[in-house]
Amino acid sequence: MSGLDEYLGEREVTSAEDMEAWGREIGSRLRAGDLVVLTGPLGAGKTTLTRGIGAGLGVRGPIQSPTFVIARTHPSLVDGPPLVHVDAYRLGSPAELSDLDLDLDASVTIVEWGHGMVDGLRDSWWEIELERGWSGTGLDNACGTSGPAAAEMADAAPRLVTVTRRP
Repeated sequence: MSGLDEYLGEREVTSAEDMEAWGREIGSRLRAGDLVVLTGPLGAGKTTLTRGIGAGLGVRGPIQSPTFVIARTHPSLVDGPPLVHVDAYRLGSPAELSDLDLDLDASVTIVEWGHGMVDGLRDSWWEIELERGWSGTGLDNACGTSGPAAAEMADAAPRLVTVTRRP
C-alpha cells in the first residue's frame, strides 16, 4: 500500500472547509481495493472528510451519512472506482459488515465507526482518527456545557487527525 502512507502521523485540521479539502487530496490518491476506517466522536468530521474523498475520486454525490441505510455506493463520474461509504455504527459485529457483501476489490471503501469492525476484510487498511480539539473560548462540551452555543463552539474547534496503517 502507498496511497495514504505519506499522511501517516498526526496533523491538525482547523475547519470543515480544510477537512473537505484534505479529503479531496486523499481521494485523488486512493485506488480500487483501498479501505479506510474513520473513527471519532459524533460531529468530528467523518462525513465531511468522506465528502472530500468523494470529490477527489470524482464520484456522484451527494455524500451524506449512511446511518440509516448502512452503506451507499457512489459510482464514478470519471471512469474510476466507485466509493462505498459505510456507517458501521449500528452493526454489532465484523460478521455483519462482511454480510453486506461489499465489492472491496473494485471500490474505494470508507467505513465510519469501523474501528474493530474490518479485521479480516483486507490484509491492511488505513485508519483515520478524528479528535475534537479545544476551541479556547471557555465553553466546551467536555466541561458539561450543553445547548446550541456549545455545539457551535465544538464545531469550530480544530481537529487532531491521526493516520495509521493497520494491522
